[in-house]
Amino acid sequence: MKDLNAKIDWLTEDLEALLGTHRDGYAMARGFYTSAEVYQEDIKSYWNQTWIWVGHTCQLPQKGSFFLFDYGPESIIIARDRRGEVGAFVNVCRHRGARVCTERAGRAHAFSCPYHAWVYELNGDLRAAREMDAGFDRASHGLLKAHVRILDGLIFVSTAENPPEIDDAIAELKPLVAPFRLDQLKIAHEASYPVPANWKLAIENYMECYHCGPAHLDYSQSHSLKDPHSITPELLASLRKASVDAGLPAEANFSWSKVGHETADMDAYCGRYPLYPGYHTGSKDGALVAPLLGDLKTPFNGANDMQLGILNNFLIYSDHVVGYRFVPRSVQETDIQMVWYVREDAVEGEDYDLEDLTWLWHVTTLDDERIIRVNQEGVNSFHFRPGPLSKMEEFMTAFYDGYLDQLTRARGGA
Repeated sequence: MKDLNAKIDWLTEDLEALLGTHRDGYAMARGFYTSAEVYQEDIKSYWNQTWIWVGHTCQLPQKGSFFLFDYGPESIIIARDRRGEVGAFVNVCRHRGARVCTERAGRAHAFSCPYHAWVYELNGDLRAAREMDAGFDRASHGLLKAHVRILDGLIFVSTAENPPEIDDAIAELKPLVAPFRLDQLKIAHEASYPVPANWKLAIENYMECYHCGPAHLDYSQSHSLKDPHSITPELLASLRKASVDAGLPAEANFSWSKVGHETADMDAYCGRYPLYPGYHTGSKDGALVAPLLGDLKTPFNGANDMQLGILNNFLIYSDHVVGYRFVPRSVQETDIQMVWYVREDAVEGEDYDLEDLTWLWHVTTLDDERIIRVNQEGVNSFHFRPGPLSKMEEFMTAFYDGYLDQLTRARGGA
């Protein structure tokens, strides 16, 4: 190790040099979390080249409904056009680059740039541009269109010219989550938790539960993932029976398993793990906090994790869904965004209490904000050296492999 360390400049912030520092089974080097050059490449070559969960079709109830999704310097308009189709467009005017849409959400007949009043249709086409020459080609100056895919109401967008293949992964996930009827959800609550840290540290924290026991005391009361040794055959048998009784598909996995890996570019995971005895959802006392989702006949005593690409994560209980995003704002500023979904016909104050519904993942995310913050503070030290990963951090390796491969290919590497 001494000889290896002697060959590596651990303090470099040069991306080319950093790509050569990584060792399998270890954390990544300091510069990946501190370099402005790396951050710009993250947005350009990673976020702009993959699929991002931006919202749900319940946010677009009518023709003309729209909302924005922002990350780094980017802004995307997601809108339902006059035909009822969901589209997505880069929120940059094709004239001189002003933000076309400045409201976070609403309903519009068209989008008009506030700078010079270029007007765009709901499908992104340019309708009008004032005082342009007679030869001006309006058809070639519409808003830049992003690719859109929808998985049971969940909207995914990619601004890449040739985005990763996602359709096969969606097809394999659909039957596994069909009974939850994710297309029949509404947003019960949204919250954003700013953390002074690089977005990759937030992703890494989510990808492992090695920290769950010491850091998440409330979560650890109910979720067996914090201690794999506690997942006994009896606990798994109870989950299997409850899952079948609830009407969940028998082929669904009861431990982490990758689906779509032979036919899709996108990593897709769907796994179910048990909650401890007495718990049927993520709540203080284990009791349901909202009506059962979709076609479920009875509650199941577990948590269903779904991931479609590293950036898009969902936790599905019997009675509600929690979506997670870790959105970059600057080199060391990230928003942990949480969305709580319940059945679309559930009524707040009658069918669910908002404080009870959000309690667990509110307190857990406050814990995460704290530990991610101190993680960044330590990584900022000039004395930091990447350490070896635990077996409970194996899913961080999948993130590292995909992330480093994407940046290497973007730089013209093999």
